[in-house]
Amino acid sequence: MPHRGRLNVLANVLRKPLSKIFQEFLGEKKGAEEEWGKSGDVKYHLGTSYQRVYDDTGKKVELHLLPNPSHLEAVDPVVCGFVRASQHYMKDQDRVKNVGILIHGDAAFSGQGIVYETIQMADLYNYTTGGTIHIIVNNQIGFTTTPLDARSGINPSDLAKTVGAPIFHVNADDVLAVERCCKLAAEYRMRFKKDVVIDIIGYRKYGHNELDQPSFTQPLMYQQINKRDNVLKIYEDQLVNQGVFTKEEAKLNYRDVIWEKMMHSYNKAKEHEADNRGWIPSKWDTIKIPQNISEFKHTGVSLSKLEQLGKKICTIPEDFDAHKMIRKIYEARLKSIEDGVGIDWGTAEALAFATLIDEDFHVRISGQDVERGTFSHRHAHIHSQTVDEEYIPLEKFYSGRVRKFIASNSHLSENAVLGFEYGYSIVNSNNLTIWEAQFGDFYNGAQVIVDQFISSGEAKWDVPSGLVMLLPHGYDGAGPEHSSGRIERFLEMCDDDIEKIPDFSENYDNTKAFNWQVCNISTSANYFHMLRRQMHREFRKPCILFAPKKLLKHKDACCSIDQFGPESKFKRTISERDTEFISDPKKVERIVLCTGQVYYDLAKSRKENNKSDVAIITVEQLFPFPYDHVAKYLEQYPNAKTVVWCQEEPKNYGAFAFVNLRLNSLFNKLGIKNEMTLKYAGRGPNSSPATGFHKVHHQQQHDLVH
Repeated sequence: MPHRGRLNVLANVLRKPLSKIFQEFLGEKKGAEEEWGKSGDVKYHLGTSYQRVYDDTGKKVELHLLPNPSHLEAVDPVVCGFVRASQHYMKDQDRVKNVGILIHGDAAFSGQGIVYETIQMADLYNYTTGGTIHIIVNNQIGFTTTPLDARSGINPSDLAKTVGAPIFHVNADDVLAVERCCKLAAEYRMRFKKDVVIDIIGYRKYGHNELDQPSFTQPLMYQQINKRDNVLKIYEDQLVNQGVFTKEEAKLNYRDVIWEKMMHSYNKAKEHEADNRGWIPSKWDTIKIPQNISEFKHTGVSLSKLEQLGKKICTIPEDFDAHKMIRKIYEARLKSIEDGVGIDWGTAEALAFATLIDEDFHVRISGQDVERGTFSHRHAHIHSQTVDEEYIPLEKFYSGRVRKFIASNSHLSENAVLGFEYGYSIVNSNNLTIWEAQFGDFYNGAQVIVDQFISSGEAKWDVPSGLVMLLPHGYDGAGPEHSSGRIERFLEMCDDDIEKIPDFSENYDNTKAFNWQVCNISTSANYFHMLRRQMHREFRKPCILFAPKKLLKHKDACCSIDQFGPESKFKRTISERDTEFISDPKKVERIVLCTGQVYYDLAKSRKENNKSDVAIITVEQLFPFPYDHVAKYLEQYPNAKTVVWCQEEPKNYGAFAFVNLRLNSLFNKLGIKNEMTLKYAGRGPNSSPATGFHKVHHQQQHDLVH
């Protein structure tokens, strides 16, 4: 919702204590010794929750005002995702117990593309909330921009006509007319389960903020506004004229009482106990705050359970007319599980989903083409070749009306869909919510959601999330827009201090202290464990996961079933894999660190050139950086005096700048900075992330691994 009026909504609709609001303005933090957030936010960005009890009926309504940044409309899909998840967990399939209300400014509703992207979800099967109530606070101005310059249509609400939503235009100065329109809109939404719009046409009494002078840019408009009584005076006079009360009674019973209450709350503000988790749903009660200690946990599953679930999710009924190639894929998956070898990426993912669902977690993955997978590796929905039917294996081994597994193709939007999934992820700690980009590069269409919500929502608003962003990434000669998920952008938003290296401990999971985790995984088993780790921690953090494209079917990235077994867990790094070729650690003179799929090119080149003095380590988790593992490898190879960071990306892209700083800090801590040489192997700097010429790509790839 817009900033203007937000404090009013917090205080009078959601009943946020006035003393708490004043306390935030005063900057007091009494009772906040164990705070969740680090940075906080301005007061008109904050949210809260409140349960209202109506005296006449005794009915209870739980209200949530979600925090939102100054990118005002960015919160629209977040609210819709929050409502949809709430409906899921309340088994509200009729969509009558949870309703989303979005309050828009007139300039924002007509000008921000995310509004259109969100409205287009209204009737989509896996995104609908049964209708959203849109309220446009139509001040007939956007900061200093008049409607003539702000939109091409007559009304800001014209956008809603694209989905046939009814629009109520009402005079803001007529309180009873506004009330009637709101009731009509609510009744329409509840009866027809469709979006509805209320266009409240009014004006902005003062400037954009306390220091703004609106007559600089709209002098004639504000000459008229300054002559008008405000809505309180208009309504008060109306009630006096109707004999409801006298002017004296209005002052004594309303104005004076309200002023006295506000002064009392202001004086109490310094003593108000801070409640840093006031907005958070009760489903998060079991999740630890960042200051609590947490240990690494095994995420493996018994082999018998893997075989049992594998058979269920890899078997297509004989009477279902699946495409013959799809049937072969599923037969190969089942065989790999039964034989215990060659489990590929798609099979590992399906096993992760199945085991989590079997443990009563909810799994949802959405994005463009996720049902099949952009690279034809998932096939979560199998289509009949003769009738319009689908078979969804992961839906077939649980019963009940509530769906525990949802894989859904989204409409062609990154911004709104990622925002929706973020909103979905913050409702309940027991759901694994994944948004997958068609290509990793395309996430930048949702950069606002990443910057304002995913990377910093917990620091600003105490809002935890376990969302996974799955970004296909890897240099395969596909050109500038289909190669890079922009690892460097996520790494520069990581909130660690390179001057403070954590204590080395295999049992201490320090991810809880930071804003998120960034991974670039190179084996199917590690992918399985990463997904399960998201749910089996005592805290939740977003995970930015770069998924290598060419490893989806790569035989060397496939794993044996014991790597999914009971004593296994996620590996933050993978040590030298070819211990027969690198048999004597003392002969190693160079350690190559890399991440993702480039490992396989490096290993192939090393063998072809018989370089038995080079050890290759794969960094699977880039952030939080695995200082302890790297220190262990330096000790393991005592004669290695050169450490190389190798990457596919250009030097100004990828993880080099991030890793370079942290390796130098580690060398300082270990007292070996003067003994070690740190080198770079990769593409040279470039403004474009990748070449569009196939031959150039292959030459660059050859050069960086040799």
